[in-house]
Amino acid sequence: MRIVAEDTMALVIDFQERLVPVIDRQEELIHNTEILIKGLQMLNIPMIVTQQYTKGIGMTVPALAELYGESFTYEDKVTFSCAEDEIILQKIKKTGKKNILVCGIEAHICVLQTVVDLIALGYQVILVEDCVGSRKEENRQIGIRRALQEGALSTSYESILFELTRVAKTDVFKSISRLIK
Repeated sequence: MRIVAEDTMALVIDFQERLVPVIDRQEELIHNTEILIKGLQMLNIPMIVTQQYTKGIGMTVPALAELYGESFTYEDKVTFSCAEDEIILQKIKKTGKKNILVCGIEAHICVLQTVVDLIALGYQVILVEDCVGSRKEENRQIGIRRALQEGALSTSYESILFELTRVAKTDVFKSISRLIK
């Protein structure tokens, strides 16, 4: 199945100040996610940023929040699954998109439960594996495997950005190429 920009949105799940420092390979994860977000912005893909219990776990890390500039907003949640939060679910529905790119932490908790619930609601979920993390690599792998067993598609940030771009010799293609190099 071809993933096209017109039918796609993204969820950026819980990259928060008190959580990111304990995530395995967090520097690589943040680097990859920065590229993904910048590319999605170039492609005008709508994104929803979530934070789990902001009061206790903190804000989205500055490296990612700053990418949105003054327009940075987030949805606070206490449910592990974004789809079980009524405000987030309504925002997803309001986009009218059928494909949902998912990145975030932790792979085996909030990311996984979100993926399972979105698939149950009829969405095509695309898990951006190199933009998903957990405190332990084993839990990351378990979360990814389960998400794929539940029916999510797997991709990398580079693969999905070029798939959404579709055509070379455009300004967007050139910008994304520079971003990935």
